[in-house]
Amino acid sequence: MTTFDRLAARARALPPLAADLLVVAVVGLLTGSDLAVNDPGYRQADALSWALFAVSLAALVVRRRRPVPVACVTGAACAGWALYGHIGELLNLPVIVALYTVAVLGDRRRTLWTGVTAAVVSGVVALIVGRDVVNPQGLPVLEMIWPLVPLLLGEAVRTRRELLAEYAARAERAEAEREREAARRIAGDRSLDGVRVVMLTTYQVDAYVFEALRHGAAGFLLKDIEPDDLRAAIRTVAEGRGLLDPAVTRRVIEEFARLKAPEAAGAERLAVLTGREREVMALVAGLSNEEIGRALIMSPLTAKTHVSQTMTKLGARDRAQLVVLAYETGLVRPGEH
Repeated sequence: MTTFDRLAARARALPPLAADLLVVAVVGLLTGSDLAVNDPGYRQADALSWALFAVSLAALVVRRRRPVPVACVTGAACAGWALYGHIGELLNLPVIVALYTVAVLGDRRRTLWTGVTAAVVSGVVALIVGRDVVNPQGLPVLEMIWPLVPLLLGEAVRTRRELLAEYAARAERAEAEREREAARRIAGDRSLDGVRVVMLTTYQVDAYVFEALRHGAAGFLLKDIEPDDLRAAIRTVAEGRGLLDPAVTRRVIEEFARLKAPEAAGAERLAVLTGREREVMALVAGLSNEEIGRALIMSPLTAKTHVSQTMTKLGARDRAQLVVLAYETGLVRPGEH
């Protein structure tokens, strides 16, 4: 990461209002100093000039929420300065910041129309200034070009951010795919039947959670888990129980609620189970063997036997897969456990 990137990251970490006020302060310092040294003989640095200056700074405070109106206000102030006789170069700075904001926070269509409008207005003002005002600021063609510079810069920054976001999304998918493939290979290797897989990942993409569980993962945890909690989770999975990070569990339940698996297909898959095994399977989603035993008035060993028989009949590798099947078949509905 470059020095510029680090500074930009720190700036983006500021609260929005603090960042906007910082921008206003910098623009005010540069523009105000330029405004103050203009020659009063040309009606510069007078009350009207300072009023336009104040309006521009006030508009910049809300530049994120109203980028196009702010560009219009600061552009009008800039045109007013030019028509009033100002020749300072930094007096364009408020509208430059506003145009940059339009591009970096908008889309290409809005940026294009803003650029065309700004270029035309700047050219017209330059024609008027060149005819009626002493010391014209520049040729009309040149004056039509400068508003495009902040727009192009903002467009470049926005495009870079989009590319970085796309790269991060691809990296997320690639990591999830590697994790899923690792779980699938372990589950498919008969020599590793005793190995239990806990997925430890940075991401919690729903589709990959489901695939990992279907391919044999006994647990799914996020990498921000505390060390003590991780050790406890490993022991839990080693005992033959499934485990999901609370955030992942919530997303899995929400997804099952959205999918609404067909009950007919679920009934057909569960036809191989006895009534008692269905009762046990319905409780696996939220209870341990001891708790299942208490709920169904049986010993923990009997509950464990029923769980094992149910897993064998349904082809589930572990309790985590059994939980997935319970939701998929409609035996357990979101909110019941």
